[in-house]
Amino acid sequence: MSEDGRAPGRIDTDLFITVSGPPGCGVTTLCEALSERLDCGYVSGGEVFREIADDRGMSLSQLTAEASSDAELDRELDRRLQGIAEKWGDADKAFILESRLAGYLAAGHADLRIWLDAPEEVRVDRTSDREEFSAEMRVREVIEEKRYAAYYGVDLSNRSFYDLAINTARWGPDGTLAVAASAIENYDPDADEGAFDTPELNL
Repeated sequence: MSEDGRAPGRIDTDLFITVSGPPGCGVTTLCEALSERLDCGYVSGGEVFREIADDRGMSLSQLTAEASSDAELDRELDRRLQGIAEKWGDADKAFILESRLAGYLAAGHADLRIWLDAPEEVRVDRTSDREEFSAEMRVREVIEEKRYAAYYGVDLSNRSFYDLAINTARWGPDGTLAVAASAIENYDPDADEGAFDTPELNL
């Protein structure tokens, strides 16, 4: 333990952080590692989706199939995530929210928005044990992009409002964590001249 009683490597912060990115880019790995370093909780979109499946007495595969033709399921997921963002954004405690739309859903509540990505061939290789082939993964991403554009007018290819974007193929898990942790640890609210505006989504 250090002199202040915190475990080595711990970061003292009250930032509400969002992490987003496509499948295979390492969002879960980073969120788990950051959660430990910040000694805080985190919620993922996948976790909330599983909660919705449990609430409806459905399997994940059944809910996924239904979601492809039922826009209300997507909106229910997004409303739950937005509610979490509102709760923790006002809590003055560190927290991490992860989903493809987390940065948008958190809107003005987010203190730091992180986008992770990696070349498609790298992400396909990383997800090979999930039985998700390149064409299938790309089709899913295109469908999601079209859904969000149709629902909310969101262009997922526009990443200009993210505070930090990392190509996880260049650094790997430990390096990605080091980059993100350094940004968090060195954040000075007094020197902050302003984040990019993020419009509220009409859910």
